[in-house]
Amino acid sequence: MTIVRSLALFALAALAEIGGAWLVWQGVREQRGLLWIGAGFVALGLYGLVATLQPDANFGRILAAYGGVFVAGSLAWGMVVDGFRPDRWDVVGALVCLVGVLVIMYAPRA
Repeated sequence: MTIVRSLALFALAALAEIGGAWLVWQGVREQRGLLWIGAGFVALGLYGLVATLQPDANFGRILAAYGGVFVAGSLAWGMVVDGFRPDRWDVVGALVCLVGVLVIMYAPRA
């Protein structure tokens, strides 16, 4: 159950961070205004909070593993929200990152 909780927290963290960055991007680059930027700041703050809820207490491990989730999640966000179509190398890279997440977080340790 701990692995399921951890994976769910990674997904929630990705939604908050990627969504927050996207909101800031929209506010600045697409000139949607301060409300979008402010909402992005709030979402980015929530990302920081969600990351602290991981069952593992090692900051470096959590953030390193989350990097792989961020890579794959960013490509998925681009596909769903912006109509981005990754090429095969984007997909291969994202899969490599996700394997890295599994190794970093869930490999047996003595």
